[in-house]
Amino acid sequence: MADKPVPVVEKRLMDVKLTELPRWLAGRSWTPSGLVRGVHGGYERYYNKYINVKKGGIGGISMFLFGYVILSYVWQYDHIKHDRWRKYH
Repeated sequence: MADKPVPVVEKRLMDVKLTELPRWLAGRSWTPSGLVRGVHGGYERYYNKYINVKKGGIGGISMFLFGYVILSYVWQYDHIKHDRWRKYH
């Protein structure tokens, strides 16, 4: 038997097609509590997939640290760019 079709609003972001994206975004809760629930759900999925596993490795933690390094570089890019052109004499 074929699976029943799932409404677009109940799909996860990775399962949404590009043409369904505006409808999926309109169905999201943009209140502060809805945003907190969305971030918490993403954290739970990440934690259960990469950290809370029986035979885990360094992959989940290294991905988190790599993301932090990239984010801090983006935040400091203007300062780094100005240091590059500064003359030290």
